[in-house]
Amino acid sequence: MAETVLPGVIDRHVHLGLIAAARLANSPVVEVHDLGWCPRQQLAWRQAPPEGLTVKAAGPFHTAPGGYPTGRPWAPQDAVRAVASPAQARAAVDEAIGYEYDAVKVTLHTGMPLLTDEVLGAFVEAAHAAGLTVLAHVEGRGQAARAIDAGADVLAHAPWTERVPDGVLRRGRHTTWISTLAIHGPAEQAVAIDNIQRFLEAGGTVVYGTDMGNGPAGAGVSAAELHALEASGLTGDDLLRAVLGPLDDLRPGRTLVSPRSRPVNAGELIAWLAAARRTPQESS
Repeated sequence: MAETVLPGVIDRHVHLGLIAAARLANSPVVEVHDLGWCPRQQLAWRQAPPEGLTVKAAGPFHTAPGGYPTGRPWAPQDAVRAVASPAQARAAVDEAIGYEYDAVKVTLHTGMPLLTDEVLGAFVEAAHAAGLTVLAHVEGRGQAARAIDAGADVLAHAPWTERVPDGVLRRGRHTTWISTLAIHGPAEQAVAIDNIQRFLEAGGTVVYGTDMGNGPAGAGVSAAELHALEASGLTGDDLLRAVLGPLDDLRPGRTLVSPRSRPVNAGELIAWLAAARRTPQESS
């Protein structure tokens, strides 16, 4: 059987502060996006990541004073930045520029204080003016619509707390959803999968992300996430692009070679990755 070559895995939602990050060194995961942690720690990970890993960072969680995830035992104080006014929103974006974040993240979580529409709009406007992607954690009825209508670019989780109305899905088809399906129980996962299926039909884009560090989401490739993506309707090259990114992005050190044939479903992709090895970095 001839060897096949594909890009490595990109996990677009992780929290490196909650896992043994060294386990990702030279693994099939070649890039991770850390979506909420202490700025200085994120800077250190970007400058000195585990070997063979690219780390992109979105800085802290930007939220209303007392908003999610304030007070959660897993969230260090420096990982949460309160934003109470449009001026503070613009200042937070200025700080993000100074840290050279790859993106910025806001949280909209019912049951805790929420960013007002005015503050959320100012944050998104300032971030876009700076060329920054805005990711939104949305949890609770109506929050996906708020993020979409405010201009957020990415939902950090496929919505799982409500059936998102079809009209909202159509308005939000310009956004990208990060899957994070395997962190949920069966009922919530079923809601998220239904939302994804209808979002894909509306022309939306869904990519692989595990929320690595959240509960059962440990370091490495999540077989459960891959199976859930397939259950959402992604197979063949659509599944590969969701997990690996552009399939022609075969850079040295980020490319995988496997003795198995090109995968067309989640089970085959899991086996393909388990047998794969990295191509060497180019010598300097």
